Amino acid sequence: MDAGLKRELEQKVRDGERLSREDGIALYESDDLAWLGGLAHEVRTRKNGDVVHFNVNRHLNMTNVCTASCAYCSFQRKPGEKDAYTMRIEEAVKLAQEMESENLTELHIVNGLHPNLPWRYYPRSLKALKEALPDVGLKAFTATEIHHFEKISGMSASEILDELIEAGLESLTGGGAEIFDWEIRQHIVDHDTHWEDWSRIHRLAHEKGLKTPSTMLYGHIEEPRHRVDHVLRLRELQDETGGFQVFIPLRYQHDFVDMKDGKVRNKLQARTTMATGAEALKTFAVSRLLFDNVPHVKCFWVMHGLHTTQLALQHGADDMDGSVVEYKITHDADNYGTPNKMTREDLLDLIRDAGFRPVERNTRYEIIREYEGADPGRRDAPQPMRI
Repeated sequence: MDAGLKRELEQKVRDGERLSREDGIALYESDDLAWLGGLAHEVRTRKNGDVVHFNVNRHLNMTNVCTASCAYCSFQRKPGEKDAYTMRIEEAVKLAQEMESENLTELHIVNGLHPNLPWRYYPRSLKALKEALPDVGLKAFTATEIHHFEKISGMSASEILDELIEAGLESLTGGGAEIFDWEIRQHIVDHDTHWEDWSRIHRLAHEKGLKTPSTMLYGHIEEPRHRVDHVLRLRELQDETGGFQVFIPLRYQHDFVDMKDGKVRNKLQARTTMATGAEALKTFAVSRLLFDNVPHVKCFWVMHGLHTTQLALQHGADDMDGSVVEYKITHDADNYGTPNKMTREDLLDLIRDAGFRPVERNTRYEIIREYEGADPGRRDAPQPMRI
């Protein structure tokens, strides 16, 4: 990037001027990651100071049975396959209650598109979970799942959301977005929930007072221009509704281990390599700079590794998700090296180690507790070991 364009982009960012599609593509073309990260960090600091948000949550995937066979997905199973499972509602409640002593604040629930489960299973599940854990926020179901519920129930998305909210739903999840541009989407998605229905369902959720996350799956067969297009679609919807609390870039994962049954369900890995750490940091930085109307950018540590997550906090991110516990959707596939669970103390240590001040939040990004930041007496530079 020439010096003149660099100065022009810096000025636009510092003046609070909205960046264009062309600006986003130019930022991705820059090979100066330090400059790009520094610019994103300015914006992140302006919005969120020295804070890094986290929560104490558990992921529940109540079934991996799915009618779709999306090219990137190693989680899905067909009915009758060896590793296919569907939890009874009582089982899901028991798993959730295992974390009750840790002051759990959120359940994050995503499932496969089960062909035979009745619609009533889903509101009943939420109701039972809410009765068992009344102080825990329920973040549940992707827009793709809500679209699936429309088909199996004969109800409208509006009616479905009303019933789920009555049962305890506090937020949708952001999944099912992947990459919206059809040039890429037609090769990676095997269901019929695309931008039109995904945006329709989130718009409805926002109209009903729900705040939701938004996501992007990056680092597979897409190009930077597709990432820019994806963010700008979401930015335009955010202009309309103001309902997105956070943007979450999700790093595409290869199926490293081949599944226990010998099947490699991830059909993309023969065609692509995974995003490097530098590419991940660039994606966070450009996303923070483009997405000027969303308050938070989250680095989901399970998909990025702990060290890249800490660096992402210097490249635009201000949230690192939570304790998670048993994230099957990629942990069943990638053997990437991240743990299944991080305790509250683990998260506090990671955030302080990166130089930030931890703030525990709930699903609505309301502050539960603020903690002391990094140790001011800690040396910035490594020191020789005393003998």
